[in-house]
Amino acid sequence: MKLMTSTKPATIAVSALIALGALTACGTGEADAAAGTGTTTSQEAAAADEAQTPSDVLASTAWETTGATDASGADVPLDDENVRDFVGWAYFKADGTFTMYTLDDAPKMQGDWTVDEEGTTRHIVAKDDAGEVLFERDSDIVTLTDEEFTYRVFPEEGNTDVYYDIVHTPTDHAEPAAS
Repeated sequence: MKLMTSTKPATIAVSALIALGALTACGTGEADAAAGTGTTTSQEAAAADEAQTPSDVLASTAWETTGATDASGADVPLDDENVRDFVGWAYFKADGTFTMYTLDDAPKMQGDWTVDEEGTTRHIVAKDDAGEVLFERDSDIVTLTDEEFTYRVFPEEGNTDVYYDIVHTPTDHAEPAAS
């Protein structure tokens, strides 16, 4: 960087403003965060997203079934016999437990859940009120972001050509009270 040697006041003032602008543009966002302005850089946002595991994402909100598609990508009505058992409200808690309800707030199932580190498979262990295992199921995760959770179901065991993707989006629907 070449230093300016002119002593003209206007040149010095312009040079100072340019330097100040360059320094401001090179900020890391830390000063903004410390000042409480809420400004973050894209690097900081990416680091925050990377810090969230797939399990963190699933447990971060309540989910509502808002759609379903078939293997060709066509929309499937939520009351279709192939998807209706997967429709409802889902609450995945950070302690590894879950509860699910129908869209009419009737209890559907409860139990334990996990998501693999890659975010490609969700495992649930459904349990009765006494804690006895009713069934276990692995589901392929198609999408898992803070805006969408979609998993795939195969109605015919061993046939991966026929499937349905069950689409969930975040909801602020309060978990129904236990009865």
